[in-house]
Parts: sequence; structure tokens; C-alpha cells
Amino acid sequence: MYAASSSVSAPPRSLRPRPQAPGPARPGESPAAGGGPYLDPARSAAAVLGVGRTRRVPGVGTQPLSGRLDLSGPQGAQLRTVLSSVHRICPEFSPVQVLRRSGRSVLLVGTTGRSTAVAKCLLDHSPIWEERIRHEIAAYRSFVRHRPPVRVPRLIAADPDNCTLVIERMPGRVAALQRHPSEAPPRADIRAALAAICRLNAWRPPVGTFDAPLDYAERISRFHDLGLLTDRDMGDLQKLLHGIAHAAGRQGMGQFCHGDALLSNILLSPAGPVLVDWEHAGWYLPGYDLATLWAVLGDAPVARRQISQLAQSAGPAARDAFLVNLMLVLTREIRTYETAVQRSLHEAAPTAPAGHPSTAPSGEEQRLLLRRLHDDCQMARRAVRAAVGTR
Repeated sequence: MYAASSSVSAPPRSLRPRPQAPGPARPGESPAAGGGPYLDPARSAAAVLGVGRTRRVPGVGTQPLSGRLDLSGPQGAQLRTVLSSVHRICPEFSPVQVLRRSGRSVLLVGTTGRSTAVAKCLLDHSPIWEERIRHEIAAYRSFVRHRPPVRVPRLIAADPDNCTLVIERMPGRVAALQRHPSEAPPRADIRAALAAICRLNAWRPPVGTFDAPLDYAERISRFHDLGLLTDRDMGDLQKLLHGIAHAAGRQGMGQFCHGDALLSNILLSPAGPVLVDWEHAGWYLPGYDLATLWAVLGDAPVARRQISQLAQSAGPAARDAFLVNLMLVLTREIRTYETAVQRSLHEAAPTAPAGHPSTAPSGEEQRLLLRRLHDDCQMARRAVRAAVGTR
């Protein structure tokens, strides 16, 4: 399904992950012995973002079911088509409300008997989006046979041909409503999310269950061709990949990752965190999920330092893998928000569905976030060059 990278293959047998239970980070904590160049910004990103504290809103997992679906008009016709696809695989599904609607997909909340369920149906049937939802369906099917060490929604029904998925609705609140939270989440929430990610990264699903979604060499080359990476960036990242591949030849190098470990994809509940949206799950270089968390926690420097130390605690190869992941994640975010800023110059900011808080940043917030991402990328670039210098 996915092209495998030359540096990351299906689960190597010789690698034995060494997960560490993350403890609360402390300001001024010294780096772990043997670590590499640490990413420890001297200032909080709040000054860069320039936004005030926002009211915390309960996540969609805690909102009671209410309202009725409006099946009139063009959008109603679209919903009728979606419901037809859902009922084909889950006749007992009774829709209650639209949880989220975009140009790509629609999420419906409803009931199946005495249980509450979420139905996801693809609207944009471009090959890339079809491939992603089919990958997510395959992940949920694999979890039926091989349970991961974190809580995931139970699969109820799925149709990969029609790109339709029905899963149980898990209780809990979203750890963050925004992709890049405009305020630092509570430390307890970050610790819970980080602990869940570390447990997942230490998991070894059976051989052949998942592939490698990211071709590192191809991604670096593409970002370079787009002008997002300089010649030196490309050369430095290739040197680190070469060193990681050499280390992999001796001990094996690969880690199972969620692939999109955003706080907005984590539900927090008294029973423990729940991870959702498994479209990108698979084998990556170690530290991909940690790099994703680091990238979106711009207003939580203490958490960033803890993540950096944790990612680099396994030695130089793990440090280099984390830095490669971080450069690619930050570059992807920059590309995404540069496109969003350009779009915001020509059209109004998107609105959220009725009854749900808006999570889309305004044009000005996007520009401020983009400035912070460029600062973060410069910090990561310096760390990459320092790591190359130690080889």
C-alpha cells in the first residue's frame, strides 16, 4: 500500500525498544548524559503567537447527543447518500448529528442498539484520500486481532470499497481542539498523552501487519525540489539517514508510530487516553510521534524539553532519527500553513459546524503561527547541523 523507505523497513527483529515512563518535567532540569543537541527554546512561544488565553471547551467526546439531521437541500442529499453507504454495512446505525463535515469527509454520531457510534464516510474520492481511509480501516481491523497497548475505538463495521467506517464513540474530551494549541495544555494532559504515545511506540505488532508510510529519501528530495529545504539541509539530512541506516544494519532501527500524534487525536478520560484517526499508522524512524508532539507544543517549552530528552535518551542513532523526523514534520507544517495563509488572503476563514466551537485559526493567527514554525525550523536546523558535526 505504501512505498517503503530504504532506511525503514517492516518490523526488524533485532531492535528491542527501551520505553521510558515519562515523569513530570522540571524547569532547569539538566540534559541526560550522552544526549545530543537539545531543542530547548529559551523563550515561550506565547510572545510569538501573541494570543491570549482562550476558554477551554469540552471535547466532542463529552458532548451529549442532541438535535436532528437536516436532510433537505443539497447538503441533505449528500447526507442521504452517506447514510445509504453507512446503512449498507451497519443497518442498525441511527444518525443523531453531524460531528464534523469537510470537503474530504463527513463524521456522523449515532446509535447502534444501546451503544453510541461514529460513522466516517469519504466525500473526496481522490486516490490519496481513498488510500488513507482504507489504511485506517485496515488498522482498525488489525486491532481486532492484535490489541495495541493503548485504548482505541472498537470496530463495528467497515467497507473499504465505499470508504466507509463505523466505530464506537469513546468517552472523553479532546486533549486540544486545535492542531497547534494557542495555550499550553495542562501538564497532566501532556503527561497522559506522552505516556500513551510511549507505550504505543514500544509495541511490536506482528510482522507484515503494517508497512512504512513514509519514504524518507523521497520526502527529503520533494521538499528540496519545492524550495522548502536548502542544499545544505538536504545534504545534512542525507548524512544522518546514512548514519541511521548503518546503525540499523548493526542493531535494527524502526518504531511503530501512530503517524499523526496530535493532541487533537487524543481523547482524555478517567479510564485513560484514547487514540483516534489511524490513517498514518505504521513503521517510522524512531521518534516520529514525539517529533509531531514537539512541533505542536510551541507554547509548552518544558514539555518540549522533556520530549527532546526522551527521544534522544537511546543514543546518537535515536537522536539523529528524532531530528530527521522533526525537520520533516516542521517543514510539512510550514508548507501547510503557507498554503493556508495564501488561501486566507482570497477567501473567508472556514466556519465550524453548528453547535461546535471553531477550531480554525484566523488569517492573522495563521501568520503568527507560521512565524513561530519558521523559528522552530531554524532551531531544528541548528540541531541537525550540530548532530552532523558529531559524526
